[in-house]
Amino acid sequence: CDLTADAAVFSGVDYVFHFAGIGDIVPSIERPLEYMRANVQGTLAVLEAARHARARKVVYAASSSCYGLATELPTSETALIKPEYPYALSKFLGECAALHWNQVYRLPVNSLRIFNAYGPRSRTSGAYGAVFGVFLAQKLKGQPFTVVGDGTQTRDFVYVTDVARAFLAAAESDDPGEVFNVGGGHPQSVNRLVELLTGPIVYVPKRPGEPDCTWADIRKIQKRLGWSPHVSFEEGVATMLSQIDYWANAPVWTPKSIEDATKTWFQYLNR
Repeated sequence: CDLTADAAVFSGVDYVFHFAGIGDIVPSIERPLEYMRANVQGTLAVLEAARHARARKVVYAASSSCYGLATELPTSETALIKPEYPYALSKFLGECAALHWNQVYRLPVNSLRIFNAYGPRSRTSGAYGAVFGVFLAQKLKGQPFTVVGDGTQTRDFVYVTDVARAFLAAAESDDPGEVFNVGGGHPQSVNRLVELLTGPIVYVPKRPGEPDCTWADIRKIQKRLGWSPHVSFEEGVATMLSQIDYWANAPVWTPKSIEDATKTWFQYLNR
């Protein structure tokens, strides 16, 4: 990460949408310094380059994982910040840096805390992670869906085109230094997702550090930026199914491979 980056990389750019970084929970537990370098120091490099280029706005892709096991539901932007694992911490520290650059250098910045984003062309390889990719690969291969716990846990899914609209709304706004939640505002259970995808189920143990519910309070972004989600959960899932062949070469997770992949998770987060 080159913290001496100058304006050249963003020369002539109006808006910087900062999505770059590394994700996933387990690898962040195993390699925390790598996550801090990429997600924190990398963000500093982006901020400095944007500052010297006099960008009109930087919109930082933050994560709702900063809320940890939220007790305030729906969860507002003023809720307690309590990251449960290094990935969540690294994304929050990146947000802190972005807001600090706004405070000190007057770099126009917004931070958008994305909840459970999904949509076509999401990742098909790497560490065990997002439920959509796991389930679609299993469906293609005729394998049962590996549902964590009893499937009653809910997630605030938000479709990728709605996320894109939120970032554009933030970029075009005259409201720097603000944080906004980006979510669907209507949590859906994993069981509901399985019902829409259709197929057999096998249950795997619930993991520590995972919330029973994620639920974004989106009133602030609705009021300040005029943004609301447009794509319903049912519409989004139908679109994913219509493009299911994209996951043809994705790894097919089984209860045993999930157990092996999440050992570190249980080791460090099981309190």
